[in-house]
Amino acid sequence: MRISANRISIEIDDQGPAGAPPVLLIMGLGMQLVAWPEPFVRLLVDRGLRVIRLDNRDAGLSQGFDERGVPNLAWQGLRHVMRLPVQAPYSLDDMAADALGVLDALGIAGAHVVGASMGGMIAQLMALGAPQRVRSLTLIMSTPGGHGLPGPTARARAAMLARPPAVRLLPGPDGTPSRPDPRDVPALVDHLLGLLAVIGSPGHAQTPQAMREGLTPVVSRAWRPRGTARQLTAIMAAPARARALAQCRVPAQVIHGIDDPLLPIAHGRALADALPDARLREVPGMGHDLPPALWSGFADDIAALARRAAG
Repeated sequence: MRISANRISIEIDDQGPAGAPPVLLIMGLGMQLVAWPEPFVRLLVDRGLRVIRLDNRDAGLSQGFDERGVPNLAWQGLRHVMRLPVQAPYSLDDMAADALGVLDALGIAGAHVVGASMGGMIAQLMALGAPQRVRSLTLIMSTPGGHGLPGPTARARAAMLARPPAVRLLPGPDGTPSRPDPRDVPALVDHLLGLLAVIGSPGHAQTPQAMREGLTPVVSRAWRPRGTARQLTAIMAAPARARALAQCRVPAQVIHGIDDPLLPIAHGRALADALPDARLREVPGMGHDLPPALWSGFADDIAALARRAAG
């Protein structure tokens, strides 16, 4: 369902009883709302929650910003490393305003916000900018930012920077090229399988066939690498949040994989340290993904925090 939020077009999915406690799920860099899998959504609904997923701007079926150009990632990455200002087409604060706009459009005064990776960064900014709208905060494999934290492993960095195959893009719902030609989908899936083989969860590995079956409909729905580049510069341009989070009084929990090669466990620990009274769950065998074996436990954590926040 397409709605207007923060004066742009955002694609959402809304499931569960209208009167149930609302949970807003925000996905990470370049990822779509369907990266929160349908079975995981059903687990949350079964626990008495209303679940809203959104495509971030420049991802999935939401509005794109191709008119703002494609950032030079090598140059902006160098500026980031040298601690110089990064020029981004928009900010993570803009993306947080999009998410709050989704709540506005649905008439929701406050929600339990769950963010994964970049989605966790957006969720932090929601809690900092509009704490009265965030009933609880669950941050999965995310970070408070800052130059003092360890970077990705060399292998993970190389996998993230690997160039995907060239594909022909077909017009999406708004007429802009965003869907890959079906003949190119298998090559894109192979590219993502290679990435997940590096950054995924070593203790909860899925079979390649199961992963292929899960990735194929996601890739077929949308493929927007230019949008991902713009989102990445928004991440690089964002200031560190640890000092501001020390004043955050939103009930929070941090879930982070001990074996995350993209955002090492130090990021989760720093996030939990920054948030007053946040609970930290370090997950053995978890990398930088959401393996099915962990979905039920994550759903339990989210529902338990929602109950604690309500009480």
